Amino acid sequence: MTARPRTRLDRVRASLGIAQLALQQIEDDLTAGDIDAPELAAILRELQEDIDVPGGLFPTLAQLVSTAARRAEQLEPYRDGVASRSLHEVAALITDNAGQRMTWAARALEPQGDDT
Repeated sequence: MTARPRTRLDRVRASLGIAQLALQQIEDDLTAGDIDAPELAAILRELQEDIDVPGGLFPTLAQLVSTAARRAEQLEPYRDGVASRSLHEVAALITDNAGQRMTWAARALEPQGDDT
């Protein structure tokens, strides 16, 4: 009996499972009883702009959605831009709206942390 080769969708599902586990670990850390405002602010900053890995969670997610948008531009049956435009808007909302609000929240918790 031979194993069925993994499809692209199978690989995406596996990757999403790994990402969900990693995010669950972060959520568990956020619910720790001993977390204080400076530590929470630092975690929020890491989500927005990771120091060790260029980009951070939101910019990386926005990049992924933008890549899907560019591919949708090539595949849209009527070239009307409905799918790709929606995806480009999602990417912009992630970086412009969610990312900025994350920065504001971190600053509200620890204004001095912006210099680190």
